[in-house]
Amino acid sequence: MARAFYEIGFTPSVLAAQEREGSRAAYAPQLAPEAEARDRLGPDEAAFIAARDGFYQASVGETGWPYVQFRGGAKGFVRALDERTIGYADYRGNRQYMSLGNLTADGRVSLFFMDYPNRARLKLFGRARIVDRVEDPALVARLHAGGRGKPERAVLIDVAGFDWNCPQHIPQRFTAEELQPVLGEMQARIARLEAENAALKAEAAQ
Repeated sequence: MARAFYEIGFTPSVLAAQEREGSRAAYAPQLAPEAEARDRLGPDEAAFIAARDGFYQASVGETGWPYVQFRGGAKGFVRALDERTIGYADYRGNRQYMSLGNLTADGRVSLFFMDYPNRARLKLFGRARIVDRVEDPALVARLHAGGRGKPERAVLIDVAGFDWNCPQHIPQRFTAEELQPVLGEMQARIARLEAENAALKAEAAQ
């Protein structure tokens, strides 16, 4: 159970919707005092986050409208620094700075970490803090994943609560990197068959 996550997410309107739709009783244990808080990352969560090459981050601006951004990079570019903190280096993009502006005004974020091949999803609420490169160059250098230019700042996210999601509606997708072992075997087999076919043709032509 993930009491901390649902204490944030189960607003009065959400609880009312659950009551109308008949799911309130099923979720009541999530808010029970004895339910596990899940506001501290364990080894499984830390390993899952470190294995991702991207995640979705939702922030909110002064107008009240949410903004969702996909953050991508080499595996390990976002990581758990301790059981209560996630961090990543922020690089120059299209220079709209929508996420940066939103996080400066209101640090509340919602993150989705997706593992499409295994149909797993980690949901997380947190509060983001911006650390400029000049303010803490050692931290920014520590989070620098390499290969993407010079990071401008670090984003630290204090974990407020997390939960693992049901895989029922997660599509199974694979990246080119994830498919390469299978494709490599197929390509090698095709090459062997083509060589055998060429040898048979040459033998038949003699």
